[in-house]
Amino acid sequence: MLLLAAFALLAGAGTALSPCVLPILPAVLSAGVSGGRRRPLGIVVGLTLSFTFAAVALVYVIEALGLPDDIQRIVAIVVLIGFGVALMVPAVGDRIEAWISRVVGVPRMRGGEGFGSGLVLGGALGLAYFPCAGPILAGVITVSASQEFTAGRLAIALCYAAGSGAVLYAMLRFGRRFTDRLRGHERRIQFATGAIMVTVAVLMTANLDVRFQNAIADDLPAFLTNPTGSIERSGAVTSRIGELSSANEGAVREGGIPEEARGGRLPVLGRAPDIVDPGQFFNTSGGAPISISELTRQGKTVLVDFWTYTCINCIRTLPEVESWYERYRRDGLVVIGVHTPEFPFERDAGNVADAIGRNGITYPVVQDNDYGTWDAFGNQYWPAKYLIDSGGRVRYAHFGEGDYEQTEDAIRELLAGGGDAVGERARRVSVDAPDPGLRTPETYLGSARAQGWTRPVTSGSHDFGSPGTEPGPNRFAYSGSWRITGEDATAAADARIDATFTARRVYLVLGSPGEDRRVAVQLDGREIRPSAAGADVDGGEVTVGSQRLYSLVDLPRAGRHTLTLEFAPGVSGYAFTFG
Repeated sequence: MLLLAAFALLAGAGTALSPCVLPILPAVLSAGVSGGRRRPLGIVVGLTLSFTFAAVALVYVIEALGLPDDIQRIVAIVVLIGFGVALMVPAVGDRIEAWISRVVGVPRMRGGEGFGSGLVLGGALGLAYFPCAGPILAGVITVSASQEFTAGRLAIALCYAAGSGAVLYAMLRFGRRFTDRLRGHERRIQFATGAIMVTVAVLMTANLDVRFQNAIADDLPAFLTNPTGSIERSGAVTSRIGELSSANEGAVREGGIPEEARGGRLPVLGRAPDIVDPGQFFNTSGGAPISISELTRQGKTVLVDFWTYTCINCIRTLPEVESWYERYRRDGLVVIGVHTPEFPFERDAGNVADAIGRNGITYPVVQDNDYGTWDAFGNQYWPAKYLIDSGGRVRYAHFGEGDYEQTEDAIRELLAGGGDAVGERARRVSVDAPDPGLRTPETYLGSARAQGWTRPVTSGSHDFGSPGTEPGPNRFAYSGSWRITGEDATAAADARIDATFTARRVYLVLGSPGEDRRVAVQLDGREIRPSAAGADVDGGEVTVGSQRLYSLVDLPRAGRHTLTLEFAPGVSGYAFTFG
C-alpha cells in the first residue's frame, strides 16, 4: 500500500504537468492570483478534496440519485461562470463572498485571507480536472464502481490528488509573486481573472477543451501527454491496484495446480466462505437458495465458478464446467456458478437467465450483484474456480482459462481420495482457446477503463471529427459523435471506431435497448468476407439487440489487421476482447 501511495503521489504530480490540464490551467492560475493571501491554498485544498471525492465516491452518488454521468462537468461549468461574473461585477462578488463567509466561516476574500472562496472554487475546478486521471486512478474508480468503499482506495485517491495539488500550489505561488509586482492594477487583474474563468466555462460547454486534449494527444509524443504513464502501467503498480479489489484480507490464493500436475496431495488453501448477499437462484428446485456450508455438511464436493456472461474467457470455459457437472454430479459434485456482473445491465435477472439458456448451463447459478460472495472469497478474476472438499476447505483454486485436465483431476481426487474409484472421466468437449499469436489486450469503450485509444476518452458528448489515419498497432480511434459514460459509449451521428489488432478473433460487448440496430463491419478496408466474419455477422453487418457479447471476426489464424465499425445511432458499446 505504501509503494502504491508513493506511485500515486508521483503520478498525480505528473498529471499536473501534462497537457491534459492545459484547458483549465488558465482558470486555476487566474483564480489564484486574485483575492486574499490564502486563496491559493484554499483552491488547492478544494481541488484535492473534490478530486478525491470524484475518484472514490461520486459513482455511488450518481447511481443513488440517478444523476447524469457528466454531472461533475456541469457543476464545474456553473461554478466557473458564477465566480467569473462575481469577479467582473464587484456588486455580485460582494454578495457571493458574504454568503461564502457565513457558510464556510472564514473572513471574506477582499478583507481577509480568501481561503473560503478559494475552497469553493477549487472544489469546482477539481471536478473539471478529474478526467485527466491516469491508470492508477482508473483502477481505483473501477473497483469503487462495483464494490464497497474502503480506506485503502480513499488513501490512494487522496495521494494522487495531493501530488497534483502540490504542483499546482507551486504554480499558484509563482503566479502570486509575479502579480504582487503589479500593485495598483488589482481591479484590472480581477476583471481579467473573471473573464478567463467565464471563457474557460464557455469553451467547456462546447467541449472545446476535450477537443483540444484530443488534438494534442494525436500530435505530441506519449512522454509529454502522460509523463508518468510508464510508471502507472508498470507491473508493480498494476499488481497493487489489484490488491485494492480484495475486501477480504484472508483472500483465497491460487493453488493446487502444481501439486495436481505432479500427482501430489492437494493443499488446504483456507476455509471456504459461504454465499453472501445472494440474488436470484437459477436451476435450483423452485428457485430455492442453496448454501455451500449445507452442501459440505451433506458430504458434497463443491466447485464454485465465478463468471459473467459478457466475458469471453468465461464463456470459453463453460462447456468444460457443464461436462464436469454432468459426469460427476452422481458422485457427489455440486457446481455453483456465481454470476458477478461487470457491467450494470448484467445485473438484470432476465439477461442472466437468457445467458444460462444460451450457454446450455444446467447446474445451479446465483446472482452476486452486490459482490458479496466475490468479496468473501477475495476474488479478483473472471473466470475463477474454487474447489471445496466435504470438510468445507478450499483445496484447489484456478484463475483464468486452461488447465482443464488438472482441474478435473482435482475434482476426482476430492470425490474419491485417489481418482480411479470414480470411474470414467468426463466427456471431452471442444473448447476455444486464445490463439498463441494473440497480441492485442482487451480494452473498454467507457472513460473509466479505456486504454489504448489514440485520444483521451472522457465522459460527456463528443464530436471526434472525421476518421484520421490508421491507428498504430493495438490502438483504437473514435470518430463521429459519441456520448461516453464511465461504463459505455453510445453512438450518435456518423459514429465509427477504427482499430488495428493482432489476434484471430474479435469480440465486442454491445447493446441496443428498445429496438434492433445495425453495426457495419469492415476488415482491412473492405466489407468483411463470410469466411472471416464472426458468428454474429451476416452480410457484413451485426444486428444488435440485447446487451451481450457479439462475435465480429473469426479468422483461420492470428494476424495483424485493421477493423472498422460503423454504428447506427443508439447502439452502445462496452468492451473489446480478443482471442
